[in-house]
Amino acid sequence: MFPRLLTVTIDAHDAIRLAQFWAGVLGREVVEDARGAFLPGDDTQVGVRFAPGRTGTGRTGRRLHFHLTSASHTDQQHMVTTVLGLGGSHLDVGQRPEEGHVVLADPEGNEFCVIEPGNTFLAGCGLLGELACDGTRDVGLFWSEALGWPLVWDQDEETAIQSPHGGTKIAWGGPPVAPKEARNPQRFDLAPPGGDQQATVDRLVSLGATRLEVGADGSVVLADPDGNEFRVVTPSAAGGVE
Repeated sequence: MFPRLLTVTIDAHDAIRLAQFWAGVLGREVVEDARGAFLPGDDTQVGVRFAPGRTGTGRTGRRLHFHLTSASHTDQQHMVTTVLGLGGSHLDVGQRPEEGHVVLADPEGNEFCVIEPGNTFLAGCGLLGELACDGTRDVGLFWSEALGWPLVWDQDEETAIQSPHGGTKIAWGGPPVAPKEARNPQRFDLAPPGGDQQATVDRLVSLGATRLEVGADGSVVLADPDGNEFRVVTPSAAGGVE
């Protein structure tokens, strides 16, 4: 059995405030608990958790950003206006004027894009259309095997996977990948199938993950083939967010 992608967890200086921002953007409810604030997803849209932690500054160490979809140019502009009204900002990453997507940042500097209408790659993926990640082809193949999500793109060292249910895609842009210098402020949390955390960890290690440590909450921290940390949570933690 495959582990379930529980959430994308993002470290935040103010987890509740950042969760409220993203709840307004994504149209979700905030669930607060001892580990921060959670925006539940469903079979096609990944959940997002905001956890108290050190985040660094600017884009340093951030290897993942969201791509939000839009149905029309009016819809795209409405989303941009919503983001700015909630406390987000425009972000200059060297994009060209002719590019159709709009690059923004949330109140803690996490980059994301509102993609122009008519993008065929994200058609039918829902509002949170893509998790765009820095990473090699090998890491894309690893996560395809780890989650049991089929490859939906594998060209020129770029890969993408998607749940069999459809929805949010996870994509890796291929080389060059910046050297990893510190713990990532963004990571995946996985739920062990059948509550068997150890069997899940053993399987992931057999696929190429590296075991790092056991967290204070009992979660097992591993690294994928590119060195990105992720966690296999305890069965009790998994049950608490379903």
